[in-house]
Amino acid sequence: MSEVAEKNHYTESELAEFEAIILKKLDATKSEIEFIKRTLSRQDDNGTDNTAVGSKTLEDGADMREKERLNQSAGRLSKFATQLEAALIRIKNGTYGICKDTGKLIPAERLRAVPHTQQTIEAKLAQQ
Repeated sequence: MSEVAEKNHYTESELAEFEAIILKKLDATKSEIEFIKRTLSRQDDNGTDNTAVGSKTLEDGADMREKERLNQSAGRLSKFATQLEAALIRIKNGTYGICKDTGKLIPAERLRAVPHTQQTIEAKLAQQ
């Protein structure tokens, strides 16, 4: 039997590794959200560069699409940050790495790639 099949939880050192991965991703995600917020707030500032009246309408349309795209990105990143924070809670309460559908241990390779997951790949594929 494989090591994953025999285990029903991860060791403290393994959990510490996953926690470090999650914290790194969470920090990067929050930085990206802040960058988007700063970018959006600067787009409201027309400054003195916008002196040509004729192209103003086209620029306004492009600016609006870009703001919408940035807002969507910020929303996805916020959801990802929430999922990462939930994973940290699962580490603290002892449920991290256990598939919510099967109760089996999620392979470490999957957790390293998708540290916020709550399902084995088999359970995830069965859902589709």
